[in-house]
This record gives sequence, C-alpha cells and structure tokens, in this order.
Amino acid sequence: MATRTRVLSVLAATTLLLTGSAVPAHADPRPREVLFVANNWDGTASVVTSDASLSPLGELDVTPDRAERMAEIRRNPIWLAFFLGIRETVGEGHDQFADDMYSTPDGSAVVVSRPSFADVASIDVRSGEVNWRFRVDGYRSDHMALSPDGTRVAVSASTGNRVHVLDVATGEEVGSFPTGDKPHENVFTADGHIWNMSIGEVNNDLDAPWLDFTKGDRVITVADATTFDVVREIDMRDRLDDFGLPAHEGWSDAVRPAAFSPDESKLYFQVSFHNGFFEYDVASDAITRQHTLPERFDGGRTDMVNDSRHHGLTMEPGGEHLCVAGTMDDYAVIVDRETFAEGPLVTVDKPYWATVTGDGSACVVSESGADRVTSIDFVTGEKIGSTPVGDHPQRVRLGHVPADWS
Repeated sequence: MATRTRVLSVLAATTLLLTGSAVPAHADPRPREVLFVANNWDGTASVVTSDASLSPLGELDVTPDRAERMAEIRRNPIWLAFFLGIRETVGEGHDQFADDMYSTPDGSAVVVSRPSFADVASIDVRSGEVNWRFRVDGYRSDHMALSPDGTRVAVSASTGNRVHVLDVATGEEVGSFPTGDKPHENVFTADGHIWNMSIGEVNNDLDAPWLDFTKGDRVITVADATTFDVVREIDMRDRLDDFGLPAHEGWSDAVRPAAFSPDESKLYFQVSFHNGFFEYDVASDAITRQHTLPERFDGGRTDMVNDSRHHGLTMEPGGEHLCVAGTMDDYAVIVDRETFAEGPLVTVDKPYWATVTGDGSACVVSESGADRVTSIDFVTGEKIGSTPVGDHPQRVRLGHVPADWS
C-alpha cells in the first residue's frame, strides 16, 4: 500500500509539473490587465487596454451614490461651503468626482478617491454598487498610492493634512500619519516607506515670488509603511537654496508628481511654476541636477491652473527615459535620463498625468483639455495613438478587471 501511495504521489506531481498549475478546472480565469482613466469632472472611469493602442473597453460610474452624498453635503453648511469652494477653485468651475483610482488584485472592484465627496469608495465592477466608503479628515480627498502587494491604498486628505492608509478589501483604516499643508502625491517604496509630497496653497492668486511664504508648509514626509511613524521630513526649500535657486527668484519648493529610479537612489520631481524637473539624490540628501524644458506657455504665474506649470512625470521601467507632461505648455516629451536629451515635443491638450503601459514600451498621458488619452513611444518619442475618454481625465493607473468584464 505504501508503494502504491508513493506511485500515486509521483504521478500527481508529474501531472502538476506538466500542466504548470494546481488550479482546479472550474477556477475563474485570471483577471485582465487594463488602464483605468479617472474622469474627474463627470465621475466616471474609462477602461482601456493596457497596451499602446489604448483600445476602449467600457466605462464605470464611480458615483452611483451621488444623490445620497449630495443630500448629506447639503445638510452640513460647513461641508457645503467647502464643496462649493472646491468647485470654484481647484475644480475650475466643476465638481471633482474621480481624482485617483486603483483596482483590487483580482479585478473585482476599483477604489477611487472622490475629492468633492471627501472620501474614498470601493465600487464593484460587475454590479456598479458601493462596497465600502471611507470619509477622510477634512473636506477633500486627493492623490493615492497602492502598496506593492496591492492590499493597501494611501490617500491624501488635502484639507486635513493627513494621509490615511486603508485596506482595499474592507475600507478599514490600518494607519495614518500627519503631513505638511495640502498633502498631494504619495509613493510606496520598496524599502518599506511611504513618501508624501505636500504642495501648500495652490488655489489662490498669491503667486508672486515675494508672497511665497503664504503658500504654507511644503515638505516631503516619509513614514514607515508598517508602523506609520514619520521617520524623516525633507524640506526642498533648503535643498533648492543650496542648489542656488532661492524663493525670491521664483523657485517654488512645492513638489508635485515625482518618480523614483528603479533602484530608488534618485527621485525626479516637478515643482510649481517650473517648466521642467529636478533630480534628487536620496543618499546625499541633495538636488544634483535640474532640467528646463521648452516654453510654449505665454501666460503668467496666476494663469497656471493650480500652480501646475508641468504636472505629470513617469519613468520607463528600465530607467532609461522619463516622460514629462508639460501641462500649461500643451506638450508631452520623452527625456533621456542620463543625458537629459529631449525627444520631439508631442502636442497634446493640457496633459495632466503620465503613466506607463503594461508592457513598459510607451508612456500614456491624459489630455484633460481634449478628453482623451495618448500613448508615446519611449524609444522614438513619437506619438502612437489616442483614445477619447470622459470629461477631464487626470490620473491614469494600471489595474485589472475580471476576464469576462465588458
């Protein structure tokens, strides 16, 4: 009997080796990789293929509870005042219903930050219903980041000066940490930290260099991703001063979108009012290089939407190239990371974000002024194609949907 048992075990192991899987035949197929486009002004998410063709697959309503939320806001005079203030300032006359979004690892739900509702919500991609909702501190939610294992999401509470970290399956808060004024971008790093960039006040016209002090406390806050203790605070004002770029000459220290090199030794980041980006060396704690990109914008500082001259920066997975969204200059461009040599300027309409296709071959920018997304080849720097999406696309994120979703 023992010999027969061993033989059967060997046969089972051989079958597993040949089939390459122990998954039962009835198991659900693997979820499909897609790109989600958060259409901020109409509260939808466009779903397109994750390759450079950006072929449309469908659309999700990420505010199925809109009537309930609006009734809740109208009952609270303070919240209503903030809601209307968001509409007239950062929203440019529009409500903000879909800022940032990620999917669960199995593709069954999307988790979306909804600024005007001051919350994060999980939406079931099949039923369209709300799975859970988390109300952030203050009155506006903003940029998010997904943990490397896909189980937690960090969201900025931009008027609460706090980052909440939530379980994507349940919506329960697993931790939080304080930030500077108006927390914005979040990044999980491989060494177990969360980097948050606070941008200060960007919604008024106090933009003259001599009024820089009115913008508030703008710092990078680095927190432990397990304990949520703040372990480091980086004030780029000091680093910019050391680099010879002081505030009185117009150099803002409000760090906007940022991208780490693959080994996370370098951080590339944009700042308010600047048509270009900086390189920061993490180990030496110093700005090492600065690159200015061509000017097409002929307005002044008060004409820049939310102070974001350029807003959108991503890196080719291998680290060879950067893709830069020149928001107010109406172009996107591929830049060689070693030499800072620029590819051709690709004309796009108010690009507001940059990300990477699933295979890493192309950059994808959201054209918030034209309601479309556009792909650009990392090697040639040339435009590949464009796809129409919803009203005012901003964040674009890789994620998943069920294999049979449509």
